[in-house]
Amino acid sequence: MTENILGNIHSIESCGTVDGPGIRFVVFTQGCPMRCKYCHNPDSWGINLGQKISVSEILRRYDGVKEFCRGGITVTGGEPLLQIDFVIQLFKAAKEKKIHTALDTSGITYNPNDTRKLDEVLKYTDLVLLDIKHIDDAEHINLTGHSNKNILAFAKYLSEIKKPMWVRHVVVPEITYKQEYLFELGKFLKGLKNVTALDVLPYHVMGIQKYKNLGLNYPLDGIPPLTKEQALQARTWIMEGYKFKE
Repeated sequence: MTENILGNIHSIESCGTVDGPGIRFVVFTQGCPMRCKYCHNPDSWGINLGQKISVSEILRRYDGVKEFCRGGITVTGGEPLLQIDFVIQLFKAAKEKKIHTALDTSGITYNPNDTRKLDEVLKYTDLVLLDIKHIDDAEHINLTGHSNKNILAFAKYLSEIKKPMWVRHVVVPEITYKQEYLFELGKFLKGLKNVTALDVLPYHVMGIQKYKNLGLNYPLDGIPPLTKEQALQARTWIMEGYKFKE
């Protein structure tokens, strides 16, 4: 069974420390429908690119470094749920080996009218890392090219089924680093019952060279990285919204 489905894989990283709890084996899938202006992996956008790798080959590679990657396996992207059949089989096989599984997703593929395959993958998922790009819908469209309505609905769905979730939010000067937006994000998170962690991720400019190498214009040229002080302030604003009593 695990030999029948091949994933289009962008890259694999062992000993990842920022993609879930513990030191993890991180699988980056290829393909993403979003075009986030701060994306530092534009080479992961095309779905039919990358290396085709089987589930059993990924687990074989994991076994080779499992003593160092005791946290488990994280599948990220791109957008891994574009290859949901592959992720189902990978996580199912991982759980048979008692490996902790984390799914890093934007939630952009969520369809509230048909959750059958989603429910199947979530059955084998220990933790969802949900990337909320922007709390304001119009600003989300400007930032990513897509509405956030299904993404926020996905967050609520995960809350309803009590699936543990970390929320990740990239804070960008002039775009998401605004008190009103971060306060509203906190208010939204307050309504969820499954959030176990919040990662405030400072915007950085390490992806600029990739855009140059690919012959692409960098959408946020001229916007500086977020400082540590600004990141702390951003978290404060989010928590103010989280604690707000209406």
